[in-house]
Amino acid sequence: MALTTLVKISNVTNLSDARYCAGMGVDMLGFSMDPESPDYVEPKKFLEIKSWVAGVQIVGETTATDPELIEQLLETYQPEFLQVDEAALLPYLSTFGGSQGELRLILRVDLSQLTLDQLSTLLHTGAAGAEYVLLESKGPIHLDADLKAALLKLSGKYPVLLGTGVSAENVHELLAELPVRGIALSGGDEERPGNKEFGELMDILEAIEEE
Repeated sequence: MALTTLVKISNVTNLSDARYCAGMGVDMLGFSMDPESPDYVEPKKFLEIKSWVAGVQIVGETTATDPELIEQLLETYQPEFLQVDEAALLPYLSTFGGSQGELRLILRVDLSQLTLDQLSTLLHTGAAGAEYVLLESKGPIHLDADLKAALLKLSGKYPVLLGTGVSAENVHELLAELPVRGIALSGGDEERPGNKEFGELMDILEAIEEE
């Protein structure tokens, strides 16, 4: 099974979602390592899920900013990728080794918290060291002409994963218009603002399956 673009699934919480997504050919499965997150996957369950899925890269997701805590999480979970929300951590984290040698980094950015100028400045000054920049939004966001123009410019320069505003109806159009590296969709059990329910995630994956 192959998909027409790179896909990361965030907030995976259970084996059935993980196996479905791996079977559909997604590239990365992300798991929350933060005990306070509603999507937290504790280490034993994480290792169980990881042992059942093959051919996907595992992303450890954290909002932690304390380097020592992050080191402990990496030791416990040993993901191939680490996803953080704090650009200032990247230079320090890029010196780390992961389970497959060098640790690969994803910087997650919340679009609803930034103006387009701030986003541009952040990526210009802070995205070095990140293999991907994941653009998500905790609040509702509309992919209007201004935002699309900004994304067009930024995704030409930076390795952007688009994690907001994607639907089964517009995914082909977005991928045709924007030179993003791929898209990110959310697993997770809870319906929260900005989160897709799993049915929609399936629709999007089916829409980008290669014929």
